[in-house]
Amino acid sequence: MSANPSPSGLALLLIMLGSLTMFAATTAVFVTHEPAWRYAIVVGALVQFIGWVRHGRQLRGGRR
Repeated sequence: MSANPSPSGLALLLIMLGSLTMFAATTAVFVTHEPAWRYAIVVGALVQFIGWVRHGRQLRGGRR
C-alpha cells in the first residue's frame, strides 16, 4: 500500500474532469439562466463519482 493515498491515473482524470464540468456548468447556469445546464452538472457529478469509486477499488485491491 502506498503511503500517499491520492488518486492517480484514470481515477484522477475522471475526478478532475467531473469537477471542471460541474464548475463550468454551474457558471453557465448563473450567467445564462438556462436550466438545461443542470444536466451537465449532473453528468459532471456522475463522472466524478465514478472516479472516486475507481480510486476506492485501487486502494482496496480491485474488484471483490
